[in-house]
Amino acid sequence: MKNFSRALVWLTLSEIIYNISGYVIHAALGRTLGPEGYGRYGLVVTMTTMIIILIGNGIPTAMSKYLSEVFESAPDRIQGIKRKTILLQAAIMGGVTVLFFLGSPLLSAALGDPSLTPLFRLSSFIIPSFAAASFYFYYYTGLHFFRLQAALKTLRSFSRVVFIVWFAYLFGVEGAVSGYIVAPLLVFLVAWIADRISTGNFFPKMRSADSPDFPTKKLVSYAWPLTLFLLFYELVSTIDLYLIKAMLGSDHLAGLYNAAITVGRIPYYLFYALTIILLPAVSKSVSDRSGEATKALVAKAMRLLALVLFPVVTLLALYAPQVLLLFYGEKYADAATAMRIFAVGVGFLTVFYVLASAVNGAGLVKIPMYLSLGGLAFSLILNVIFIPRYGIEGAAFATTITSFILMLAMLVSVERHFSSRLSGRLWFVSTFSAVLIIALSFVLPGGRISFLVSGAILFALYFLPPGLFGVLTDDDLAPFRKLLPKG
Repeated sequence: MKNFSRALVWLTLSEIIYNISGYVIHAALGRTLGPEGYGRYGLVVTMTTMIIILIGNGIPTAMSKYLSEVFESAPDRIQGIKRKTILLQAAIMGGVTVLFFLGSPLLSAALGDPSLTPLFRLSSFIIPSFAAASFYFYYYTGLHFFRLQAALKTLRSFSRVVFIVWFAYLFGVEGAVSGYIVAPLLVFLVAWIADRISTGNFFPKMRSADSPDFPTKKLVSYAWPLTLFLLFYELVSTIDLYLIKAMLGSDHLAGLYNAAITVGRIPYYLFYALTIILLPAVSKSVSDRSGEATKALVAKAMRLLALVLFPVVTLLALYAPQVLLLFYGEKYADAATAMRIFAVGVGFLTVFYVLASAVNGAGLVKIPMYLSLGGLAFSLILNVIFIPRYGIEGAAFATTITSFILMLAMLVSVERHFSSRLSGRLWFVSTFSAVLIIALSFVLPGGRISFLVSGAILFALYFLPPGLFGVLTDDDLAPFRKLLPKG
């Protein structure tokens, strides 16, 4: 994709803003609601949004893939793909909303807390609201409207801070859940207006009334293994929270662990923009039968992971107590060890997820599906063994071990199908840099606020060995140069 670097910068900036807003929300709610209320909020919202991410994103992601293949060569097909996606998505998400609402008592009983039923019923309305906004997210991804997509993501960032925090202050946990319903609806309305005003101007042929219908079977055949992959992947990263609640029966421990995994997922959120670009870009290169372009895209993604993910995960694990104190306060200090362990696991899981987006873009959707299914089964076994013995730290260990195995399996798959792998030299230099900043962290201040300055210094020092040994290239720096003024 010609504008890979520029698109990556726009989307990464919007993702950073979005995730800052998320942590503002979590920090505010953690302090406002307390560990018990925050634990209940985390259980309910995580469950509902997980359903949308899993079940609700399969069809729109398929739409994004096929739009990316035709928007240049056959724009008259855009409307047909969009129309079929809307029909399928409305039917699926409408049915899921009804089932979730009616099944809320069973879900609460499974977690051993019937008092969660009203919250689960209220949260069921997040499903259609979130799905409507997400539809346009994937629609604009398929058309490569990345700037508009970034603008909508930024709008969503500010709107959810306003509504969720404001409503939580007024109405407690119920208010926080209600804010999750209102914020996406505002984004959907703006996205719909933008679509009505501007999209047809870019693709005049899509206005054609006789836009060819898109086969339902083609959308579904791609979407169902992708949906299962998203389901299994999300469960790998969140099943531990539900097992802590079910096996230990403590809202307090669930709240601590929710804080640990929320902050521990920072690396994943930072690289989510890369997955947004990678899937349609690989899909288009495969459709164009450009094997070299596909290989180059995957190789570029792997280098970004090695060069940037290493220091982010290392610093997050190093400063886990300080980060928790900054976001949540002293009540969550006991979650520091679990967060350190979980942050390392998230690093492994991020590599797996980013490379899975490339594999999915190439149409090999069953590979990530089967890998994530195996990972879920293994994670369940480890959690059942570790949680009763080691509590929330055991849950973090289970996720980290599973994530490491998944990462190795995906690296093997990528090398097999794309002939892409990182050089041993890059792995060695990256590991050396990580060890270097760990050692230096012991001589730099690590106070409540000073750790931010120390962390920034260590992050910059991390890139010194790659630069000296010639591992860091001009092409690696291209996305970051887009942030600088021209000239």
